[in-house]
Amino acid sequence: MDGSALSGSTPATLSGGRDAHGIPRFDQPVPKDGYLWWYLDALSDDGRHGLSIIAFVGSVFSPYYAAARALGRGDPQDHCAINIALYGDAGRRWAMTERGRGSIRRSPREFVVGPSRIAWEQDSLIVEFDEISVPLPRRVRGRIRLKPEGLCGFVSALDAHARHRWGPIAPCARIDVELDAPSVRWSGDAYFDSNEGDEPVERGFADWDWSRARMRDGSTTVIYDVRQAATGTTPASDATRVIAARFRPDGRFEAFEAPPRQTLPSSLWRIARSVRTDPGSRPQVLETLEDTPFYVRSTLSSRLLGEPVTSIHESISIPRLVSLPVRLMLPWKMPRRA
Repeated sequence: MDGSALSGSTPATLSGGRDAHGIPRFDQPVPKDGYLWWYLDALSDDGRHGLSIIAFVGSVFSPYYAAARALGRGDPQDHCAINIALYGDAGRRWAMTERGRGSIRRSPREFVVGPSRIAWEQDSLIVEFDEISVPLPRRVRGRIRLKPEGLCGFVSALDAHARHRWGPIAPCARIDVELDAPSVRWSGDAYFDSNEGDEPVERGFADWDWSRARMRDGSTTVIYDVRQAATGTTPASDATRVIAARFRPDGRFEAFEAPPRQTLPSSLWRIARSVRTDPGSRPQVLETLEDTPFYVRSTLSSRLLGEPVTSIHESISIPRLVSLPVRLMLPWKMPRRA
């Protein structure tokens, strides 16, 4: 199926954190109160390690950015961060230090935030980082190289008014990870995408579930299951929007009919989570990687398109994110260096 048949798809030249060739573009303008992030995750070939990295312009989870927006000072470039999350046998580490515009540098092929950077070099994505984890202050330092099997030009609206958009850049990729702290080396399959918005996420969404899985033929399936925020301009028929697409290693993509939603056990913080999986199958949570007051990241075992899959899965509750108790807790998890 041609990519234009996917509902809400728009040319990548207009948005998507990339240029007309699908190469990441790190100097894309971000509107006041808006956001842009690049996300990657990976699992090692031996199943012993994993990671996720998110580079934010206008950190959507930042209590400092929320406070600035409330005062009419929502400059996304003053609220940037590179989030590093490591999992596996070498131990878990999590770092996300927010920095202001005086500590960042953005160019077409590079985004620098304090001591860390994400860049496109030749045919690969490079991430170099040197951060301090929380709550235990330990160094998180290393370098990764993600090499796409192909670049993808798909970008889709996530809401009825196309104010929030998402699209994979390299849905099928390989990664080499070299860490100094903790000391570990590994390789595996990886995934790389981008999200952007012209307004804060709480104006667009109530919650969502997202998952991606590597298929036997080397393609990657992604299901984005979104419940939009209740507004007078959002029709009831558009309250739930589901994007289900299969991305081929050469960059081609096609829609498929999303299977029924099945409920998963809630997280320890009581975040509801669900996944769309083949009828009759019983999805299982293999491991909860992150369990926070407003989102949870997990690995799942389920069936999709007739085959068993292991998925990276995330659920987020926007009412939890914007609640006062969570806003007051977040500075402990996300310190800021002006």
